[in-house]
Amino acid sequence: MPELLFGLVIALFCVQVLYWALFLTGLRKVEAPKRPSSIPPVSIIVCAHDEEQNLKELIPMLLNQDHPDFEVIVVDDQSNDGTWDLLLAETKKHPKLKMVKVTMKPGHIPGKKFALTLGIKAATHDIVLLTDADCRPAGNSWASVMASHFDDSTDLVLGISPYDLKPGLLNTLIRFESNLTAIFYVSLTGLGVPYMGVGRNLAYRKKIFFEGKGFNTHLSETGGDDDLFVNQHAKSVNTVAVTDKNSLVYSIPASGIAAFFNQKKRHLSAGKKYKALHRLMLAPLMAGQSLFIPVAIGALLTIQTKFVLGFIFARWILMAVVFRVFIKKTGISFSWYNIPTADILFSFYYLAAAPAALFSRKIVWKT
Repeated sequence: MPELLFGLVIALFCVQVLYWALFLTGLRKVEAPKRPSSIPPVSIIVCAHDEEQNLKELIPMLLNQDHPDFEVIVVDDQSNDGTWDLLLAETKKHPKLKMVKVTMKPGHIPGKKFALTLGIKAATHDIVLLTDADCRPAGNSWASVMASHFDDSTDLVLGISPYDLKPGLLNTLIRFESNLTAIFYVSLTGLGVPYMGVGRNLAYRKKIFFEGKGFNTHLSETGGDDDLFVNQHAKSVNTVAVTDKNSLVYSIPASGIAAFFNQKKRHLSAGKKYKALHRLMLAPLMAGQSLFIPVAIGALLTIQTKFVLGFIFARWILMAVVFRVFIKKTGISFSWYNIPTADILFSFYYLAAAPAALFSRKIVWKT
């Protein structure tokens, strides 16, 4: 048994070294493109359910974007609060603001896909830029920076959406997990293997939405309006990732462990529908990322060897190096000394959340 555990530590460590070396290479390949002489027009779309208070903060930030030609579309997805009255008043004051109301939703379309489809249909411009009501752009240049990454060959632009810094271990875990996810998809996009994006900061052309029949290929999934859509349409030649600090959109983190767990369960459940190649690519990565710490702890308890500690610290050093490159590129705040604690928390969280997402039959967006 001790020999088996030690062998697993070595095997998982080698897998992790391979992937994190790839991430380091991929991040260095993601460079800011040359800014075009003219920035293409864009339609910013937000789907909102009972988000009156968040929209009071977000709408002015969106309307103050320095983009030369844009519109803002807010879709009221059957809200029970004052969202509709707020939008009615704001649209009368701001010609760039449009509203769409969902009064009834087809029972076979879960989540926000129906609302998002109506928002895209209402968009005037070919490029749609998506975010959520509980998100906040890093500044007034967000729309311009995201739109400037489009050229004749670009159909999708993947942005990053970190979580706000708050006190507590849960917030450390949430920010670590979101940064980890961003490192994964941004670096692999840099290597020519785009596989997902986040709907809190995502842009694409309407033509690929309608040519691909919207969300029809994964309509039964509650989630997937972002990562499954990207997984379906993204190719090395038509997708770019953005790391500019002005392109960031900050999100409000979950306030409790139950809310975070349910949120992540919904996100992880969409991974079952990724392309087979991407599932094959991600399986060793996530197995190594989640199993290394528990296996190493087991090895320490049975072998008590300094070599196991050496593998643990070597892995954390490699992760810290990649995080440093990521932070330097994006300007996101995450202290390197939080990596060991967050990594341990992530291992046990993922080992609980992944099976729950795999076997859960009921995944909801909002009620």
